[in-house]
Amino acid sequence: MERDNQTWVSEFILLGLSSDWDTQVSLFVLLLAMYLVTVLGNFLIVLLIRLDGRLHTPMYFFLTNLSLVDVSYATSIVPQLLVHFLAEHKGIPFLSCVAQLFFSLALGGIEFVLLAVMAYDRYVAVCDPLRYSVIMHGGLCTRLALASWVSGSINSLMQTTITFQLPMCTNKYIDHISCEILAVVRLACVDTSSNEVAIVVSSIVLLMTPFFLVLLSYIQIISTILKIQSTQGRRKAFHTCASHLTVVTLCYGTTIFTYTQPHSSPSVLQEKLISLFYATMIPMLNPMIYSLRNKEVKGAWQKLLGQFSGITSKLARR
Repeated sequence: MERDNQTWVSEFILLGLSSDWDTQVSLFVLLLAMYLVTVLGNFLIVLLIRLDGRLHTPMYFFLTNLSLVDVSYATSIVPQLLVHFLAEHKGIPFLSCVAQLFFSLALGGIEFVLLAVMAYDRYVAVCDPLRYSVIMHGGLCTRLALASWVSGSINSLMQTTITFQLPMCTNKYIDHISCEILAVVRLACVDTSSNEVAIVVSSIVLLMTPFFLVLLSYIQIISTILKIQSTQGRRKAFHTCASHLTVVTLCYGTTIFTYTQPHSSPSVLQEKLISLFYATMIPMLNPMIYSLRNKEVKGAWQKLLGQFSGITSKLARR
């Protein structure tokens, strides 16, 4: 393909984590197990929230969205990574690379905004509990969730468009585990300063802005908790936010470390490991964090398991 006297590649080669066959097989087994746990865990969280009426609240509506985002993000990267572990040729077609970059970037952006929305929900629950149901009504929750999906998708569409307008010349080897934006931009055979500025601006708008909103929310939450007289009341208020705060630390921490400094970013290997962590560990851990640290979710699990064991006992007696 020729465009503006520049050669455009039709396929990219992903160099991945390792070229050693035994290492690749070991990683395949490990990541396949983690991916299956991720899909199962997030599916069960969504199913549980759907089946238990006590979980039909704004917090769990947003958690449903978060689970869908997590499993979709993992699916945008991990299956292709698994295939490449066992394939001799590790190519990815140009359009598939475009799609992977778009979906992974969009879903990552959606998650950051969604976490800020969840922080606002926790802020209202702790700081203005008497008006919680009035403020966090169904219409507002739907609009906030929709805003998360739309903002992440629009940002990704813009970033993907300007990234793949860059001429790659004959550079087709992506030194990464997936078509990640910084790795793709590095292939360009022209000056990429404008793209790097766009990445920084995008990071500020869709990463740092939600992050600071989360910080402001938790400053207010902590201030309110400290004013609560009873120890039990403070503990209950803290547990209301503990799961979300843990997820926020994991998600924002790894991404801020990677994307806010394109020029002084960590080594390529570190970038690969951070991306792998974000694509596998975080989607797998999120449902566990919300299950293990949340009394309502644990109670719903116990109720569901009790109903299931009751049904199996009746069937066995027949």
